[in-house]
Amino acid sequence: MPLVEPRSMFERAYREGYAVGAFNVNNMEIIQGIMAAGEEERSPLILQVSAGARKYAGQNYIVKLVEAALLETDLPVVLHLDHGQDFQICKDCVDGGFTSVMVDGSHLPFEENIALTKKVVDYAHEKGVWVEAELGQLAGVEENVSAEKSIYTDPDQAKEFIERTGCDSLAIAIGTSHGAYKFKGEAKLDFNRLETISNLLPGYPLVLHGSSSVPTEFVEMANKYGGEIGAARGVPEELLRKAAGMGICKINIDTDIRLAMTAVIRKHLTENPQNFDPRSYLKPAREAVKLMVQHKIRNVLGSSNKC
Repeated sequence: MPLVEPRSMFERAYREGYAVGAFNVNNMEIIQGIMAAGEEERSPLILQVSAGARKYAGQNYIVKLVEAALLETDLPVVLHLDHGQDFQICKDCVDGGFTSVMVDGSHLPFEENIALTKKVVDYAHEKGVWVEAELGQLAGVEENVSAEKSIYTDPDQAKEFIERTGCDSLAIAIGTSHGAYKFKGEAKLDFNRLETISNLLPGYPLVLHGSSSVPTEFVEMANKYGGEIGAARGVPEELLRKAAGMGICKINIDTDIRLAMTAVIRKHLTENPQNFDPRSYLKPAREAVKLMVQHKIRNVLGSSNKC
């Protein structure tokens, strides 16, 4: 089945009160694990590629790996650029076969964000490619995306931003953050703000970035086998599930996949110090990705059996 753009995915998700998972991919094992989970759960999938992943694996390699995965599935799959920092990277991904791109002008002043987003929208829409934008700013660090504090999305600005840019979906800031260290005190999201934005934009697909939950079991496993992750803390899954019923149609998950893979690899190498065949530790790592994604689909996103 060929790649699709996310319109029909989001329309159903909005209507039925669930979200589609957008899972970051960096290599073959991650793609295989995500696809296996999607198959078992019969869930639509968004495979998203960050600037760091493009630099690490190469855009052509990732696109061909995704194309290989499509030969073995009938699931609807979107290939999405995550955090495109400028027009050129968005253009390269549109031209390279991506069906969705995110232009991230959230670090810019409002008018400059509008101008950049509108430029990407004009180009992408000519090619039939979906455009996600961002308004507001998440705290934390994820590759080259970094901010010391959150700037929550202003509801009235969100409405104006969408009207002036024509972007197809909008990532908003309501309390999530990038990376593994999201909360020091009580974990909470600004659901009143989300409700206000949703009411101003009925039927419009909203997006949550920085939404990994950082499961304690994998933090403890990684630390037990030589890691120094410390007291990482993510977004409680019950908060994400609530958001999925309030207009959030896409939820990004990256850190949890990295954490599961790394913890399992650390455990395997510690318990099997004689092994030096990458297949011996990448196989359980791939299974850890599958189980993590399957859990998210079934228990957090609510997207099982939605295709």
